[in-house]
Amino acid sequence: MNPPWLLSERERLQAALAAGRLPHALLLHEAPGAGGEWLALWAAQLVLCAERAEAPCGRCTACRHVLQRQHPDLALVGPIENATQIRIEQVRELSADLALTAHQGGYKVGIFSPADSMNRFAANALLKTLEEPPPRTLLILVVTQPSRLPATILSRCQRVRIRAPQRGEGTEWLRASRGEADWDAVLDVLGEAPVLAAGADPATVIQTAAEMRRDLAEAGAGACDPVATAERWTRTELALRLACFENWLTERIRERLLPRAAMPEVRAGAHSSDRDRLNIRDWFELLDAVRELRSSFDAPINRSVAIESLLRRLSMSRAA
Repeated sequence: MNPPWLLSERERLQAALAAGRLPHALLLHEAPGAGGEWLALWAAQLVLCAERAEAPCGRCTACRHVLQRQHPDLALVGPIENATQIRIEQVRELSADLALTAHQGGYKVGIFSPADSMNRFAANALLKTLEEPPPRTLLILVVTQPSRLPATILSRCQRVRIRAPQRGEGTEWLRASRGEADWDAVLDVLGEAPVLAAGADPATVIQTAAEMRRDLAEAGAGACDPVATAERWTRTELALRLACFENWLTERIRERLLPRAAMPEVRAGAHSSDRDRLNIRDWFELLDAVRELRSSFDAPINRSVAIESLLRRLSMSRAA
């Protein structure tokens, strides 16, 4: 089902193709989980669809093969196996393929997702193709952090900004595409990222979030074993657990900063006596550390030790 918040972007791409103004390179700058890869596949359908008058029709063999990621003129480039980066060999392979005639005589499409995972050698190799693209080629780069790409890459792509949808848009789309569930609770954990939520199990997200609230309350009270808790977190759903940790900290920082008169009720687990003892600077530093850990999954670090350190800092902040 088409995400409704992407309608204007789809219409602009259709108009550009009809007017012969579709660029050879698009940079889809998405809010995390807002549908960048979905729009990239839709754009591939747009140029590869057999029904030109109503492209993308979604019914023809070409459209179906794009959705199945099996179209012979579509290449998907991302980190492979256990790698965390797109490598130069992958870009060179794509460039060689783009130089060949399209199997179906039309466009050839390459999608890089996440494009901001390219290492510098891969980015330099891609730059050569962007500077001299073969005719009827469409390159699509899906990114959440375009600042991680070289300016020379950014300057050769037409940027399309993909906003995070409003909560109501996201939950309505999730119900229509995935069925009934407590999608509000899921998005409370994952943020306004319905496409990400659509690929998750709602029960797992909600259960993990509840478990994390208990763990963090115990850690803040000095009642947990940081070593055992850290080891347990790293065994399952670590990315989700860190998202929960960040959200939990953000909520409590907000509660600490809001005037008491504006808070007739306090969320469970954040009593006024707790807030009186908090060192707000320590909490902001702890929040930054959690965010840094979330963004460093490609770094060679001992995550269990890093989490243990975060839990000890949480306990010290609450006791200060």
